[in-house]
Amino acid sequence: MTAELVRGQNHALSRSRLEIRVSAGTPIVTAAALGDENGRIHGVEWVAHPGAPTRPGLEVSRQAAADHRLAVDLDAMVDAVHRVSVLLALPAAADGRGPARFGAVAAPFVAVTGLDGTEVASYTVTGLDAESAVVALELYRRQGAWKVRAVGQGYAGGLAELFTDQGLPQARQLADDIDEAVARGLARSVQAPPSRPSDGDRSRQTAAPAHHPDQGAGTAPQGAPGPVPPAYGGQPAGPPGQDGPRPAYPGGDADPSAVTTGGPIDYSHPRRRNAAPPPPPTAPPARPGQPARPVAGDATGWSMEERLYNQVWGMFEDLARTTAAYRSAVDFAESRMDKELEQTLSDPRSRIGSQGDAAREAARARQARLVDQAREAFDRDLAQLVAEADVVEPALPPAYARWDNPVWHAYRVPMEIPMALRLGDLRLPEADRLRIPMLLRLPLERGLWIDSGRTAGPDEAFTDPHDMRRLAMETAVSHAARLLAVYPAGEFTVHVVDPAGSGAQPLAPLTRAGVLAAPPAQGAAGVTEVLGRLIQRVDLLQMALRGGAADSLPPGFDTSRHLLVVNDFPHGFDDRGVNQLRYLADEGPSVGVHLMMVADREESAGYGPLLDPLWRALLRLTPVPDDHLADPWVGHAWTYEPSLVPPGSRILQQVLTRVAEARRAWRP
Repeated sequence: MTAELVRGQNHALSRSRLEIRVSAGTPIVTAAALGDENGRIHGVEWVAHPGAPTRPGLEVSRQAAADHRLAVDLDAMVDAVHRVSVLLALPAAADGRGPARFGAVAAPFVAVTGLDGTEVASYTVTGLDAESAVVALELYRRQGAWKVRAVGQGYAGGLAELFTDQGLPQARQLADDIDEAVARGLARSVQAPPSRPSDGDRSRQTAAPAHHPDQGAGTAPQGAPGPVPPAYGGQPAGPPGQDGPRPAYPGGDADPSAVTTGGPIDYSHPRRRNAAPPPPPTAPPARPGQPARPVAGDATGWSMEERLYNQVWGMFEDLARTTAAYRSAVDFAESRMDKELEQTLSDPRSRIGSQGDAAREAARARQARLVDQAREAFDRDLAQLVAEADVVEPALPPAYARWDNPVWHAYRVPMEIPMALRLGDLRLPEADRLRIPMLLRLPLERGLWIDSGRTAGPDEAFTDPHDMRRLAMETAVSHAARLLAVYPAGEFTVHVVDPAGSGAQPLAPLTRAGVLAAPPAQGAAGVTEVLGRLIQRVDLLQMALRGGAADSLPPGFDTSRHLLVVNDFPHGFDDRGVNQLRYLADEGPSVGVHLMMVADREESAGYGPLLDPLWRALLRLTPVPDDHLADPWVGHAWTYEPSLVPPGSRILQQVLTRVAEARRAWRP
């Protein structure tokens, strides 16, 4: 039976291997501090945090998220450790947005569970107000036995004040290091799907401040301009055909021409059914003793597109969590073997001779047996996911499909914006045969950075800088072409800045098809002209939206979304141009202006920390496989593989030709 603790209450622990699960309504940071008999932290090496997530017997999450799982092995704690404190903190937002105190968010819930998920004790951290960091609970050793105590001690000064209170001399430096690690983690995290509305109410809501674009784990702070997006990022909130006209800016912001002022607006349709979405298709009955056969679209949603989107994200989460369980089991087997070997070697009588050899062999045999059991369970889960991927991949619509999918041969310019866009595939080393589609919600909430520098990935075929720049630009063209293909005619515009003209060959598919807004801008003058025009557009739209004067926009104003592709940065950019790029990266997405940078960070190192906010504002992608992305649940390092057109294929030319024809027919 679960012990529901109140502040100050304790409960005995009968298990040594535990999980501490944290749930909150907003992304938070988790850490764990090891303390002595008096609760003092002896040094930074006694704290597990996103920058240093593993300590002996302890592992915490590597990034800020709304849900966390911390692994604890009390038997692996050194004798000097008598206390394990679980710390929660709100991430420090560089832009000043986001909740700054726990009193503004839902009370965090912390549960201590066994490895099988059985709850041992739980605690809801209530009564917080101005605090931005809190010691939620602590595991402590008393007379050789471990117990858990609900603490709930908050600190308005954040982690720095918390660490100072626990006697850590380097409190401020460690708090800054954690903030830096969290910022890096958010920049590399694949953003989780936004929270879905309840099934009982699918009607659109009244206008309210929009979500800020640069948020992880599907949450956002208040304060950005624009109305709240319709349900599911601009998709119809009810069955197809029961909605009014789709706004030009669905998702993170609003169509300027649709902004209204005054009282609440009822967006519900007279025929809309305020009920749950239709159930997913049912799989045929499985044979006795066999797992159920997977079915494409086996998830909730109002349309097949939405069901497939949710199914892909479910596969993503399932693989992340089953891999975490496997890795945790392997780590436990290793730590148990190390402890048994240490006990064997600590006895002089068993260090040498047949008795010691037998003890060592027995420890290794137990470790191998535990690992084999974990691998068997992992392979069973993996086989089910592979079977599901085999039926899901052929059923994906063009926006979700690889370029080699036959669905592209029947491509037609869509009439509506899809929910998401495929940017590539993700895989883990333990499951190399399974590729998870990396689906990014539309409209884009962050710009993209195609890294043309050398990566630390396993692909050594592209080490020449010229080859990397060429491949990076080809990757950017592939992404830009996909964006043009999935938007309705006239609703997506692409600009290109190529100061030195080095991207002429990779850009040829876009220029030959005539789908760019203008020929690629070259030279310093071309850079200045394009940036100035887009900055003016952002300023105009922001003033109109914030002032409620969307009807004052010039007649015939272009309401499409705009993408600026920048090649060979920082060549051709002065300090003013660099600041303009930062402005577009920060403010552009909220009004439909997006940035795609093709750049090598080392080549722009001369700007120093001035460009750090720019890189963090963009989602880094690579033209070759590289393990730089993280999932929003566990924080595994996933290998990203870009979605490129197969060599020799003419599918890109065919798709762009149809896009150009539709654009010409759409223009008055």
